[in-house]
Amino acid sequence: MARIIQKYGGSSVATVELIKEVAKRAITAKNEGNEVVVVLSAMKGDTDRLLKLAHSLHPSPEPRELDNLLITGEVISVSLFAMACQSLGEKVKSFLGFQAGIKTDDAHGRARILEVEPARIKTELAKGRIAVVAGFQGINRFNDLTTLGRGGSDTTAVALAVALGADICEIYTDVDGIYTTDPHIHKNARKIDKICYEEMLELASLGAKVMEIRSVELGLNYGVKIHVRHAHSQATGTLIVEEDSDMEKTPVRGVTHSVNEARITLQRVPDKPGVAARILSLISKAGIVVDMIIQNQSVSSEPIDGITHWTDFSFTVPATDFAKTMELMKETGREIEVGQVVGDDNIAKVSIVGVGMRNHAGVATLMFQTMAREGINISMISTSEIKISCIIEKKYAELAVRSLHDAFELEKA
Repeated sequence: MARIIQKYGGSSVATVELIKEVAKRAITAKNEGNEVVVVLSAMKGDTDRLLKLAHSLHPSPEPRELDNLLITGEVISVSLFAMACQSLGEKVKSFLGFQAGIKTDDAHGRARILEVEPARIKTELAKGRIAVVAGFQGINRFNDLTTLGRGGSDTTAVALAVALGADICEIYTDVDGIYTTDPHIHKNARKIDKICYEEMLELASLGAKVMEIRSVELGLNYGVKIHVRHAHSQATGTLIVEEDSDMEKTPVRGVTHSVNEARITLQRVPDKPGVAARILSLISKAGIVVDMIIQNQSVSSEPIDGITHWTDFSFTVPATDFAKTMELMKETGREIEVGQVVGDDNIAKVSIVGVGMRNHAGVATLMFQTMAREGINISMISTSEIKISCIIEKKYAELAVRSLHDAFELEKA
């Protein structure tokens, strides 16, 4: 007997008919002798519909009340799933996040799971029932309902896998695994049979949309085997597991991109201790995530108010935070007397990822040669030991992805 977590996304439960199919799949797994816990997202479109309703009444809804509204999407899907199972003669019990023992911090709309107490789920599994849990939600120390942010149902599923000691966490979606790049961009994109947590973390953080990054972090920290599969196919998908020696044989495993990027540059910044910290601390306090950071080499000049060295300071943030960050930086720029604050949200980030980069020479050279051959200018570069990211003009993003995919021959198994 195995203990299995099955998570289904919104597109997998978008209609009553699809919910019935998902119920049949869960029942089949149980009839094979397994204990089954199902985690569901809201039906496709429901969360967006609820957000639209909220914003029709208030331009900036209070986060606590918004969470109270948004959790109802998953309430609907788990209730309908339970009814579907019961109509097929199967014993099932549904749980909202707080009933499943999912405890979070106080950050409404982007809460993090602190603890899972799955005693009630274990009781129902022992009775031979399927347990179905509403993803994306939990409860904080004040007994207020919270939501985990977009993709939070993935995190719910992996967190439950950890708490329940599950043998595997199956993430069912509308694609049949993790690909070397987006198949909609490159027809030769290839499904990856097995990928390590570190590679998946980088891909998820750099724009790949199949897995939510916090769920992969949990898998890495606790060694949860994750299987990404198509919800309506029996085919094997992609296993996310610990790194093995075979993975290092290929220098690059995937190419991804993100167009949700904006760059901000503070020109002629006083080059003295504490300035960078002051700039970034304000952004952090505003809850804005900074990605790439570049500070140019210091340039000396005639003393101005005792300052003789100046530099340019650039960083990227999500495009959705561009306006807010620009406002913050213009105010800060006046305080620290920078030359000018300029921004650009017409950019994209293109990245290559692979643990094989650690022991293969020439990866960066081939990447930059490929971009140059296509006439694509690179304005920022960021690296780690298993990824290289470049900021380019947004209009070249898909061309860069296709060209890099071909250059590294990722269509080959």
